[in-house]
Amino acid sequence: MTTTVPETAAGATTPGATTVISEWSVLSPYGIGAEPFVEGVSARRPVVPRLNRDVWQAPGDACLVPGFDIVGLLGSRGTRTMDRLTGLTVATLGTLLEPNGSRRRLDEPEHVGLVLGTGSGSVQSTMDFTRDALTGAKPFYVDPALFPNTVMNRAAGQSAIWYGLKGPNATLAGGPLTGLQALRYATRLRERGYSRTVLCGAVEEFSEQRAWLAWHTRGEERRRTPLAEACAMFLLEDADTAQDAGRTPRADILAVRFGAGPQGLRPALERCVRSALEAAGTAPREVAFAAPSGRVAPPPGTCPMGFGQRPSDADADDVETVETAVLGDVLDGADVEYVGVRELLGDASAASAGVQLAAVLAAAAHRPRPGAAAVVTSLDDDGLVACLVLRLR
Repeated sequence: MTTTVPETAAGATTPGATTVISEWSVLSPYGIGAEPFVEGVSARRPVVPRLNRDVWQAPGDACLVPGFDIVGLLGSRGTRTMDRLTGLTVATLGTLLEPNGSRRRLDEPEHVGLVLGTGSGSVQSTMDFTRDALTGAKPFYVDPALFPNTVMNRAAGQSAIWYGLKGPNATLAGGPLTGLQALRYATRLRERGYSRTVLCGAVEEFSEQRAWLAWHTRGEERRRTPLAEACAMFLLEDADTAQDAGRTPRADILAVRFGAGPQGLRPALERCVRSALEAAGTAPREVAFAAPSGRVAPPPGTCPMGFGQRPSDADADDVETVETAVLGDVLDGADVEYVGVRELLGDASAASAGVQLAAVLAAAAHRPRPGAAAVVTSLDDDGLVACLVLRLR
């Protein structure tokens, strides 16, 4: 868990300065780094899910990062006990911070923070360690070197050590909304003076354990969407800092809003989107790109909290199109390009919102709309909704 950032603090930056995204990178089923991702999303090229059955004993197929090998990417030193989730995170940060083998110019290590969103850490590491404790001759006959992998903040902590980051370090978990929760936390962290620069992202690994858990908890409809793994990372700073370092700001983070829908997902999401646009001072007609999560909401009555239930059969919405329906109503009249990635890459779970944001930046790089706005929406099985509003540079 993470702690709440206090309202005031000794300033490491100018409080209230708008946070911009200056650089980003992603490891995805398209490949390693931003370039293959931009090419794949721009071409709307779907990834063909597949699994090597000699390696993975899991149900169905999945969309994995091609050619991902921890030792091959990071070397053998310090990676002997590194699990896949941590490897994805460290490798993605490497493509962001050292794109051409040379380190990007950043602030002093004490002023560079890291905020990472994850599902619940590595499911595989946690289950493997627990199994060893239960099946070994004695419960304490486990490999102590593997225990750090069972802690949720292992990936963020290891990444900070790997790249010498000494600023605030936080890990959040919030299902499909995790990427937007991490972005909001990182923005507050920077704008309230705790860190001049923040690296922010979300990660999800593929494992046999995750695949079986998903198989037993998802209905037939959801099983049609293959699982995916990905990690998306963003460099957050103010525009002046970015320009001083020779970087070009790509987007301003204007607003991130969250909501809940005990009376139905559609009204909750509509309130959330309108609230985010209002907080951002953005008119619907200014929106050029929209990235809905594309998630299928749970059938009525399946959520223990009652969320996701539709008011009545008479006015029931198609749960598969609730986001596009809301965005269509709110952004009516705007020239909007919809950027969907779930149908291209599969279900990236905790990394989904981060990948959606990366897809918006990829689309904007391919078809620039400077000065226009973009929105990213997400929802989860418990009826929670979220909306991010950006101003593209």
